Amino acid sequence: MTSSVTVQPLRDNDADRWDAFVGQQADATFFHLSGWKDVIEKSFGHKTHYAYAERAGEIVGVLPLVHVRSLIFGNSLSSLAFAVYGGSAAVDEESRDALDHWAVQLAQSLKVRHLEYRSMQHVRPSWPCKDKLYATFRKQLSEDHDVNMKAIPRKQRAMVRKGIKAGLASVIDDDVDRMHHVYAVSVRNLGTPVFPIRYFRALKETFGDACQVLTIEKDGDAVASVLSFFFRGEVLPYYGGSVPEARPLAGNDFMYWEVMRRAVEQGCTVFDFGRSKFDTGAFAFKKHWGFEPTPLCYEYRLFGTDDIPDVNPLNPKYRLFIEGWKRLPLPVTKFIGPMIVKNLG
Repeated sequence: MTSSVTVQPLRDNDADRWDAFVGQQADATFFHLSGWKDVIEKSFGHKTHYAYAERAGEIVGVLPLVHVRSLIFGNSLSSLAFAVYGGSAAVDEESRDALDHWAVQLAQSLKVRHLEYRSMQHVRPSWPCKDKLYATFRKQLSEDHDVNMKAIPRKQRAMVRKGIKAGLASVIDDDVDRMHHVYAVSVRNLGTPVFPIRYFRALKETFGDACQVLTIEKDGDAVASVLSFFFRGEVLPYYGGSVPEARPLAGNDFMYWEVMRRAVEQGCTVFDFGRSKFDTGAFAFKKHWGFEPTPLCYEYRLFGTDDIPDVNPLNPKYRLFIEGWKRLPLPVTKFIGPMIVKNLG
């Protein structure tokens, strides 16, 4: 039987149609927006492959892919690199299958070792699934700030109030400069390479008001900061961090409360706390906030191997690197980090 669906590469004049579909499609996310294509290409130099499925002149599915070639981490094709969610977003199985067929052919032509979909659910039974690594945390918000505050478990709620009593204040920054510095300090202390500031600037320039930087100040000094995405009534605090001085002030707790409070005032009804690895401090932090984890199922199509890739900080072979990275001077990590992190995806 001949399929009524065709697959086309995304062209510049298709971007508005693509984004209109993403805005209406239930399984699409902020990371499916076409703007990520330019952000990734300009910030990291990776080749992207964006395609949409079409039926009778209407878009019925989209699939964003990024090709990452690294001497250290291998040759891969993923949807979507640098994102927590991805894979195809499609109206039906025929459209999804057409996009999968196109992606597999592309993966074979690029001679990658694996094709990765950062899916929320396992919808391709024949593809191996990594479902014991990450969980996402999502929760409905009330219009009433008091209801949202009381929904935070007592001990964590006390930390928020501690930040309030400490005289912390939240401000919306027009640029990413303070956020990048605070974030760089935070991830260095965790042993993780930092993204280049040009990446954050590209996000802000591309997504405008849908990309917002909130900074927490103590006596005018930035102690914590977070970059959040806004999409269809949801807020996703995505890149956040704090300096050591924020800890005795409960800066992180106050920061996420302020994201939540301000998001409600902007009409948001869902708080997406993003993904965290099981059995980590970030995972426990989000549970202490009253969020229940939902395992993510990242699906893989493997080529020439039976092993699902394991590039993540919990892999024991990266332990020495992580401990060494924590001891490096901050300027060194800011210089070297972007060269490493671009290959992680």
